[in-house]
Amino acid sequence: MTTRTPTPRLPQRIVCLTTETVEVLYALGEQDRIAGISGYTVFPKEARKEKPKVFAFTSGDLQKILAVEPDLVLSFSNLQAGISRELIAAGVPVYAFNQRSVEDILAMVETVGRLVGAEAKALALCAELEAVIATVRAEAATLPRRPRVYFEEWDEPPISGIRWVSEMIGIAGGVDVFADQARAQSAKERIIADPLEVVRRAPDIIIGSWCGKHFRPERVAARAGWQGVPAVAGGQIHELKSAVILNPGPVAIREGLPALAQLFRTWAEGGG
Repeated sequence: MTTRTPTPRLPQRIVCLTTETVEVLYALGEQDRIAGISGYTVFPKEARKEKPKVFAFTSGDLQKILAVEPDLVLSFSNLQAGISRELIAAGVPVYAFNQRSVEDILAMVETVGRLVGAEAKALALCAELEAVIATVRAEAATLPRRPRVYFEEWDEPPISGIRWVSEMIGIAGGVDVFADQARAQSAKERIIADPLEVVRRAPDIIIGSWCGKHFRPERVAARAGWQGVPAVAGGQIHELKSAVILNPGPVAIREGLPALAQLFRTWAEGGG
């Protein structure tokens, strides 16, 4: 009896429509499977040089994706429901992630690992990220005081932080003043209809991360009625680049979380 080599069943040509799955596949050493990426891919930097850009984020040409002959497309949330529907109709398998929390980010890493047969590496990566979380949490427990934090994801209209950001603020030792809005599914539900509500919640630190454009702290400080906000009066208006805090992948934990922790410790130890 002849032994037949099994036909590979794992995806060989993956299109990633968001940056975080690209980041994970590179971290797992599975980047050769990537056939196309989003034009908004940030991490790792080499991906932008090595991989064809076949889609933006919510817009693009279906034919450009089909041209790279994917056997799996990784998409994100209802924001990409339209292109996911078109791909499925065209006969392409689609896995739609919807990570919204820190735990969801870790689950996404594990799932990507399983999809490409690299489960052990994915579990090791999760363990590394969990160690970062544990270290930051332990250090936060030693802070002499905890800052009240307003995280602004967009300015016109002002939008408060999404769930994983709110959770990381807590892990790093801060108190998200809009934690009550963080679990909302859409950004529209996190719009702050009355900007003076920020004044009433009196944050000690304001962090801006305007996705896709440069943060302007002087504009925040000049908002009508905000001069008495502790963060404005104390000069505690900071920027965290959206690439390291608003992409729900390993970078948010590796870089975004420690950056938050450093801001809070500097403030807590008298720098604010």
